[in-house]
Amino acid sequence: MRYVSTRGRAPVLGFEEAMLTGLARDGGLYVPETIPSMSHAEIAALAGLGYEEAAFEVMRPFLGESFSDGEFRDIIARAYRGFGHPARAPLVQLGANHFLLELFHGPTLAFKDFAMQLIGQLFQAALARRGQRVTIVGATSGDTGSAAIEAFRGLDNVDVFILFPEGRVSDVQRRQMTTPSEANVHALALRGDFDDCQARLKDMFNDFAFRDEVRLAGVNSINWARVLAQVVYYFTAAVSLGAPHREIDFTVPTGNFGDIFAGYIARRMGLPIGRLVIATNLNDILHRALETGIYETRGVKPSISPSMDIQVSSNFERALFDALGREGEAVAQLMDELKATGRFTIPQGALEALREVFASGRASEEETTATIRRLYESTGQILCPHSAVGAKVALEHLRAPVPMVSLATAHPAKFPDAVEAATGIRPPLPGRMADLHECKERVSEVENDLAALQALIRERIAR
Repeated sequence: MRYVSTRGRAPVLGFEEAMLTGLARDGGLYVPETIPSMSHAEIAALAGLGYEEAAFEVMRPFLGESFSDGEFRDIIARAYRGFGHPARAPLVQLGANHFLLELFHGPTLAFKDFAMQLIGQLFQAALARRGQRVTIVGATSGDTGSAAIEAFRGLDNVDVFILFPEGRVSDVQRRQMTTPSEANVHALALRGDFDDCQARLKDMFNDFAFRDEVRLAGVNSINWARVLAQVVYYFTAAVSLGAPHREIDFTVPTGNFGDIFAGYIARRMGLPIGRLVIATNLNDILHRALETGIYETRGVKPSISPSMDIQVSSNFERALFDALGREGEAVAQLMDELKATGRFTIPQGALEALREVFASGRASEEETTATIRRLYESTGQILCPHSAVGAKVALEHLRAPVPMVSLATAHPAKFPDAVEAATGIRPPLPGRMADLHECKERVSEVENDLAALQALIRERIAR
């Protein structure tokens, strides 16, 4: 199994090298050279399997010779041992043909745990075998950072630095990043928005001297292993609802496009997904891009669904790569145009290819709050604001008799203010996290300045 860059100018790598590299040296994102397929019979055989066994069957073809079967099974077992539900990703019915996929039973109560717990174990195994240490730097709009810190805290072979936009994550999200005491993890509150955090992250990767000096690695959804881990729950959910014998639709609340791109990979592998519906909040660049064909940044607006407060959706580049016939130069030209002007026009053929697979919708702040309230009153289910964005858009795209699965990306207790405003109920944290608000925080405030960030990282890493 070989991996190529979406911009066509970086070395072709195997799975382990692509995982440890993260962002390609040409600024692109790694994707498989070919997408493995699963037959009708192989998909049907997933029915009744536990989550870990299904994960092995779905992901194994992407690994090549990087890990033995036994080693990979052990890694998967360790990754999901700390989840709070035996099904890992259970389905709950909200209405006729409408289902909620609960992805918040992991250690940090967000869907990012599915990928981050796995990638933490993959990194540790690969680095221990190589006798190497790396510096992981990530940017987060809320959930990626806490999931990364939880996955890598205390591990022997990594130092972890997470950039988050100061004042633009929820109190729970911030505390999940700032209260771990392990010396190898560092929470950095950057004065700016998420796009600033993501831009400085890419700047560090594109500074090859710094990148090589500190052995930089990335665990944002720019890392292919992150996307791969998320492919699994599309299969488990769809098979639970009758796939491959029937078609299933999915709606995904998304800002950075990684979670819904995992659904696209599942579809390419042969899972009978009819439509993948992009659900955006008021930062609706993805919805506007599909509607108009123009991808244009307009600045990030703070919202009650802060993990989606993004304008530059990194993983959209992966979808563009396929839509443009895997022409790396064409992708590179569009990304250069975006960097220079803040916008680009999607070529008509590529736009038509995207519209064949993806639909989209948008939820305002008022609509998000109303959806939380309405679904609580009608079903008793309490949704976080991101999940409510997804549910609102999903309801607009129901097409009986095809089941629609809405992804619930975070536990409502991570966003108690928004939930309480909608329902009058302040959802409590699980018992294992009850002392979160009493723990001492450890955080460094940093300017939106590349040189200052690099100096801080050099000073703190273990040599």
